[in-house]
This record gives sequence, structure tokens and C-alpha cells, in this order.
Amino acid sequence: MNTRSPVQSKSDRLKKALVWMAEHLETHPEKKRAAVLQEAELRFDLTPVECEFLNTHFSSTSTTA
Repeated sequence: MNTRSPVQSKSDRLKKALVWMAEHLETHPEKKRAAVLQEAELRFDLTPVECEFLNTHFSSTSTTA
């Protein structure tokens, strides 16, 4: 029996996507961040809300220190 809540599962997918993105960008610096972001959204079957979060926070490099 699965004791995990749907919210927890979604959170896990988002965490895995973030880890994968960081690793992928480190090992493939030639790839555009937007392309890696889109691949992560599909690969980890993220919800529209999770996709929007990633797009808002990770679509370009941060300009603040």
C-alpha cells in the first residue's frame, strides 16, 4: 500500500527534477537552460504549477547576488 500523499509525490518529482537539472547543466554546459528545463518538465511528469515554478525561478541565470 502506498502511504505517500499525492502532494508528497509531486514534491519528490520536483526535487528530483531540480537535482537532475543541476547535474545535467553541470555535465552539459553547452546546453541552453531553457532546453534542459523543458526536458526536465517532461522527464519528471511535472504538473503545470511545478512547471511554472521552474520557469519562474530557473529559466535564466540569476542576476542578483
